[in-house]
Amino acid sequence: MKITFLGHAVFLIETNKKILIDPFITGNPAFPKDFSFDKIDYILVTHGHGDHIGDTVDLSKKYNATVVSNFEICNYLQKKGVNKVHPMHIGGSFNFEFGKLKMTPALHGSGIIEGDNIIYGGNPGGFVIYSEKSVYHAGDTGLTKDMELLRGVDVAILPIGGNFVMDVEDALKAVEMIKPKLVIPMHYNTWDIINADEEKFKNGSKQLGVKCIILKPGESVEV
Repeated sequence: MKITFLGHAVFLIETNKKILIDPFITGNPAFPKDFSFDKIDYILVTHGHGDHIGDTVDLSKKYNATVVSNFEICNYLQKKGVNKVHPMHIGGSFNFEFGKLKMTPALHGSGIIEGDNIIYGGNPGGFVIYSEKSVYHAGDTGLTKDMELLRGVDVAILPIGGNFVMDVEDALKAVEMIKPKLVIPMHYNTWDIINADEEKFKNGSKQLGVKCIILKPGESVEV
């Protein structure tokens, strides 16, 4: 399994299928400008905020990708012309071509902003992909005791930027609860308001006996 970080909370997971999570491409100052997609099979959307739902509509149409998100976001996307959607909700799981996918809780919001209107975007969430390895993408979330239920996943991708999500200290508590084999930080340093010390997070994870890899946008790791 290959995991590529594309800035902010955007990740490309490659198994037997190519899975793009939270495709915030346009307007993302951290997205690597020389990166391009040759294929996208699935798009996972954790919640409705613009820096996560991002370019879902255009990318799903261009690559004929199936979008997986909560029911409300899938309904919204269908009205935007997205034909291939698979709605889920918190705690639900489904067996896809790439393996089992489970939607997990997240403490956040999910409103979709269009002009002066805020459209209800259902409950925010995260995803666990069970394929060759198990990969947990937390989405935007604060610290929650529910993370203890994910103990032992192979890879945990956690936000550390604070303000809207967990900060470094809370993310380390999440690492302690989850005890993944590998942790990757996300959702930090995109803008000043979510600046974070990734080296502090890496050192803290090491003290907990968990390997941490800091990926720069465009970099990959194979697990």
